[in-house]
Amino acid sequence: MPTSFPAGTTELRLYDNRLTALPVGVLDALTSLRSVSLHGNPWSCDCGILYLRGWLLKQRNDGLIRNVSCSSPPGLQGTLVVNLVEHDLLSSCRYWFCDIALASQISLIIFIIIQALLLASVIFFLRRFDRLSKEARRTTEESIAGGDSGDNEYVMLKDRST
Repeated sequence: MPTSFPAGTTELRLYDNRLTALPVGVLDALTSLRSVSLHGNPWSCDCGILYLRGWLLKQRNDGLIRNVSCSSPPGLQGTLVVNLVEHDLLSSCRYWFCDIALASQISLIIFIIIQALLLASVIFFLRRFDRLSKEARRTTEESIAGGDSGDNEYVMLKDRST
């Protein structure tokens, strides 16, 4: 199936081609059409048929409309495409980018939670290190300041040499 037809096309014969849907917009530029044959194709009446349904509804050719009917799913077999209810067809639409968007959002939430946990861990360990550091300084100061300097084990190296 081509993605476009020449703009001056007046007759389009797409019958008996095993078409299940038409690419969106393929018929829009064909303003000179006088005859279109779409019968004999196994139209799949799911999300992909919405474009053809909309295009057929804009046409004033009853013969064209009567010849375009669903082949699948079994519940819609024989139903005219123009008689399909858009709401029912939308339920068959499954867009892959919606799944990707959902997966991305879930991944982002998990990533943010992991980062928050890591940040909380870093803050916890920094505070603990700060407390230990203050305690070590205080203990060092107490041991240097307290007791006799002669008996003090923690005499600075500079003082020992003198």
